[in-house]
Amino acid sequence: MGSPSHKGSEYLPPPPPIVPPNVVPLQSGKVAAPAPKRLPMARRNHGTKGTPMTLLTNHFEVRMRQTEGYFCHYSVALFYEDGHPVDGKGIGRKILDKVQETYSHELEGKHFAYDGEKSLFTLGSFQRKKLEFTIVVEDLSSNRTARNDSPGGDGSPSEGDRKRMRRPSRSKVIRVEISYAAKIPMQAIANALRGQETEHFQEAMRVLDIILRQNAANQGCLLVRQSFFHNNPRNFADLGGGVMGCRGFHSSFRATQSGLSLNMDVSTTMIVKPGPVVNFLLANQNVREPHQIDWNKAKRVLKNLRINTNHSNTEYKITGLSDLPCNQQTFSLKQKSGHNGDSDAIEITVYEYFVNNRHIKLEYSADFPCINVGKPKRASYIPLELCTLVSLQRYTKALSNQQRASLVEKSRQKPQERMGVLTEAMRRNNYGADQMLRSFGISIGTQFTQVEGRTLPAPKLKVGNGEDFFPRGGRWNFNNKQLVEPMQIKWWAIVNFSARCDIRSLCNNLIRCGEMKGMHINNPHEVFEESNQFRREAAPIRVERMFEIIKKKLPGPPQLLLCILPERKNSDIYGPWKRKNLSEAGIVTQCIAPTKVNDQYITNVLLKINAKLGGMNSLLTLEHSRSIPLVSKPVTMILGMDVSHGSPGRSDLPSIAAVVSSRQWPSISRYRASVRTQSPKVEMIANLFKPGSETEDYGIIRELFVDFYSTSGKRKPENIIIF
Repeated sequence: MGSPSHKGSEYLPPPPPIVPPNVVPLQSGKVAAPAPKRLPMARRNHGTKGTPMTLLTNHFEVRMRQTEGYFCHYSVALFYEDGHPVDGKGIGRKILDKVQETYSHELEGKHFAYDGEKSLFTLGSFQRKKLEFTIVVEDLSSNRTARNDSPGGDGSPSEGDRKRMRRPSRSKVIRVEISYAAKIPMQAIANALRGQETEHFQEAMRVLDIILRQNAANQGCLLVRQSFFHNNPRNFADLGGGVMGCRGFHSSFRATQSGLSLNMDVSTTMIVKPGPVVNFLLANQNVREPHQIDWNKAKRVLKNLRINTNHSNTEYKITGLSDLPCNQQTFSLKQKSGHNGDSDAIEITVYEYFVNNRHIKLEYSADFPCINVGKPKRASYIPLELCTLVSLQRYTKALSNQQRASLVEKSRQKPQERMGVLTEAMRRNNYGADQMLRSFGISIGTQFTQVEGRTLPAPKLKVGNGEDFFPRGGRWNFNNKQLVEPMQIKWWAIVNFSARCDIRSLCNNLIRCGEMKGMHINNPHEVFEESNQFRREAAPIRVERMFEIIKKKLPGPPQLLLCILPERKNSDIYGPWKRKNLSEAGIVTQCIAPTKVNDQYITNVLLKINAKLGGMNSLLTLEHSRSIPLVSKPVTMILGMDVSHGSPGRSDLPSIAAVVSSRQWPSISRYRASVRTQSPKVEMIANLFKPGSETEDYGIIRELFVDFYSTSGKRKPENIIIF
């Protein structure tokens, strides 16, 4: 027999022997079970505890008659005649309004939603993917110059006033390009409301919100994202310093469990107080006379604000101030000489021009700088007293503590008042008549949406000696109650910043009420009174001077510094004092400004002091009995995270990221905080994890995990709850 042909391949190995059916194979080792998947906890069902009640929400029902069409997104580009792009806030809407008015036929009679910048949306598409239009509009520059009311160009009118009055207003030729960008199916909204994921939902909702912005813009509102503010003096509240709070409303479409709704709420922003420029500067710098104004500060705060001139009713944007006073600032004025039409230039001051040439009486502008509304190389000056700040200009500088507190207080509205404001806003906006919403088949109800709610019983607490603690009148009153873990205060001092206060009586009340709570408080080691010579100094200096005295008289850092402030609200000392104690010295401090000292006031102060020193005021009854579901039995760690940003206008301040974590499980009333600074206005926490090497991490999470592990009997968390 011949051998088989291999064709370059090798023989296959013989098959393994057949395993008898009664033989059980040996296992080399246990196979690890797959790790359970970690999934977000889903709500099992709706809650049932509590007393049912009907609530009114600030949502209005939205109905869509059609969901089969498309929103078409177009890109908008605006150019001057020379090809340079049109740049300027608020200009785009004026141009597109002119386009719609002039070229309605070419736009096929379609209405569009325009975001004021580079995006335009229609229902359905135009026949052509690119449209170009040319329109002629008045000079759109917000810092218009060389008009018949101010020295322009080289600082003067180029011709006589009479001839300038006959000249037509300046106009610009604008080229508008509208180019197709994308389609957004309206069905995306309906799909999202049914719980289906769709990539176009957010884009479709953005189109609807742009319609709301356009509606508000057509009413002349100030637009701040989705918040709108009408020019109604009844909505203004003086905050001091030339700043006013302006009440308006927020409006946006939202997807809810009940379907699409329009969410409306009251909103407040800060605006510059309209009126004479000099009045604003006096209030802003807190001075009484114009000669006290710091003009360098004035130049910074006035830049880019819009003014209206009293003598010509013309609006300009401020670009700066003149270097010299009005009666010294000169410019070249061209005048005719002879009969051949030649003109000569003479040097004249701005003051002389307005008084002698324009015959305008100036009462106080002579000695103060002029308002410059010209371009960098082509100044145009207007006397100070002829300028009035227009309304609805946002104030973006940082507010003082007093202004911020005033804004919060004056923005507060009771429920009935809020309902009245929102009802009036719905009536005024008249969304039912909005052509864009109607063309999209969207109708908005006018009644507040009703939902079913529940009034929950107050949680039960435990205080000292295991006593049950129940609220009365919606609050817990700790008078005559022992604390769960009262702290002892043996080494402390009092600091008085010129407050009129009976310190001896205050100390006696603190000690007496402390004994009732289980807190033993010794007499203060020292009482530091501020020297009269420092009372008029700036707050940081007063704090530094006080700390110098404290360091000299105290042998070491005290357990507590009780600080008595001179003002009950918005004391300038509060911030510097807290920063000095907590950030630099590491000393626990409690600030008070007692006006009416009674047992209730002292009790509230002691509750804060006890918690700051590491004590425990009360416990949840469920926590005491270890019967909190999913928390008390398995080892559970609770985290809370938030990021705080600097106030508007302070983009130089870092954002503050803070994470708090429960400790000493099964307790949920003890927390440790970890705080980091990060880049301004960044919402995501940057330092949750911060690897230092392959085995080291210096982030917030590791720090809190180590603390939880060390304080919870060296147990690792089985569950983690994050708020």
